[in-house]
Amino acid sequence: MSFDPSNPLIVQADRSVFLEVFNPRADAARIDIAPFAELLSSPEHLHTYRITPLSLWNAASVGLTAVQMIDALTRHAKFPLPGNVAADIRELAGRWGRLRLEDHDSGLLLIVTEGDEVLLKELMRHQAIATLLGDMMSEVVVTVPAAHRGLLKQALLEAGWPVDDQAGYIDGDAFAVPLSGALHVRDYQQAAAEAFYQAGSERGGSGVVVLAPGAGKTVVGMVAMSLLGQRTLILTTNRTSVNQWHRELLSKTQLLPNDVREYVPGKPLAPVTLCTYQMLTHRRRGHASHNESAYPHMALIGAAEWGLIIYDEVHLLPAPVFRLTAEVQARRRLGLTATLIREDGREGDVFALIGPKRYDPPWKTLEAQGWIAQANCVEVRLRLPPEERMAYAVAPDRIKHRLAAENPAKRAVIQRVMARHVRQPTLIIGQYLDQLELIGADLDVPVINGKMPQRQREQLFQAFREGHVDVLILSRVGNFALDLSEAGVLIQVSGAFGSRQEEAQRLGRLLRPKTDGRAAHFYTLVTRETTEENFAHHRQLFLAEQGYAYSILDEHEV
Repeated sequence: MSFDPSNPLIVQADRSVFLEVFNPRADAARIDIAPFAELLSSPEHLHTYRITPLSLWNAASVGLTAVQMIDALTRHAKFPLPGNVAADIRELAGRWGRLRLEDHDSGLLLIVTEGDEVLLKELMRHQAIATLLGDMMSEVVVTVPAAHRGLLKQALLEAGWPVDDQAGYIDGDAFAVPLSGALHVRDYQQAAAEAFYQAGSERGGSGVVVLAPGAGKTVVGMVAMSLLGQRTLILTTNRTSVNQWHRELLSKTQLLPNDVREYVPGKPLAPVTLCTYQMLTHRRRGHASHNESAYPHMALIGAAEWGLIIYDEVHLLPAPVFRLTAEVQARRRLGLTATLIREDGREGDVFALIGPKRYDPPWKTLEAQGWIAQANCVEVRLRLPPEERMAYAVAPDRIKHRLAAENPAKRAVIQRVMARHVRQPTLIIGQYLDQLELIGADLDVPVINGKMPQRQREQLFQAFREGHVDVLILSRVGNFALDLSEAGVLIQVSGAFGSRQEEAQRLGRLLRPKTDGRAAHFYTLVTRETTEENFAHHRQLFLAEQGYAYSILDEHEV
């Protein structure tokens, strides 16, 4: 290919990719490369992507070929594609499928493709892998104890060799989950559930469905439950999410109240049991974290009756649940999330232990089809008042972010933003309770935080849904699994440093379609010339990858 100045991509030999955002062809290029490239930075005019082994394996696991990936880069690139990049994509994406796990008697077999005998010998000499393998049955087959299934998948991924797990699953107790006749399952929700289930074959039954907030991930979970027809454990983030799943299951399936219950220690398990990650990882006082007896409720996840375990908000899965999930690889596992980004870098563990990405439609595609609301993102930049600026200048690095985040000038800007959207249901969300309490006093609005009793929280959420309350102030409890569909404005006053997942989840509070079709407005208040400005750029990466652009306003322009 010769030089084409009209194309928007510049592909570098180190597998970084630059996208000219202002180019008329930028959106088409972004959509084509997003399945196999990870966005690293997103300044106004030039976005930087990186092609990584994990991004290629996730793409390959849903059927995207190396030829298709190379073609996408070639079609959109200004300059000829570096030869080593094409070779790396063929090499790395081609690793998917060369190793597979299959069921065998009471154990498993690790099988390499014909011609890969040397690869198997190499892996058998790898220190972290060798202890997990059994006897060699042929030049291309080695036995694996069933108990090592999850640990082996993790170790192989660490070594750069993803394994296609086709070892199948143990059935749980049968339990039909008929969907309500009034439920309209959208085409993409049905497609997502079927991509996970794969007609009940050993190729299905594990993996992650990625859908924009407000696009109906709970419906995908219910369709998967209906397809499988077995007892199900649903793990989620908090009590609010448990209550939401409970409401959705009773309204959108034909299950009865006794069929769906929250986990209560010492009481019988329901056919569909709901539990929080916090409950599951509760540790006995005085017990070390590495001691399995320290977690009295962990046995729940391994209970024999489950045919399916659903991990809601799988990007937030705590480390102890990873350890336990490695031991329950014979159970079908469905992860649901709006983003596979983990700030602890453990995306590889999600891939190995929950399963590869099975379905991930672009957010902007769902927006164009009317399934999620259009959203306008605005970053409002403010200055610190002079006396606060001096305090910031001399503060230790560890508290600079909080001083910038709690900029008192934000309180006046909040009221000016709200004046732009009179009578629109509005959420105000932040990180620091002292700041939120001051805003609550300004507006005479209660602050919903983790200390507020669950019953009181639910009453306020319901009053907001019914239009009796126009404004809610939320701490981090508002980051996820919260159905406030009519919210049209969200003002973010502070956040958890540079968390991309938090930014995506907070925008997600606005994305459920509005009954009148209006757009949503997402405001972030950022203090100029501070660490908060740097963190804001990093927070916006994932949303920029999905096609969202932030307009920038000075505080005086609001």
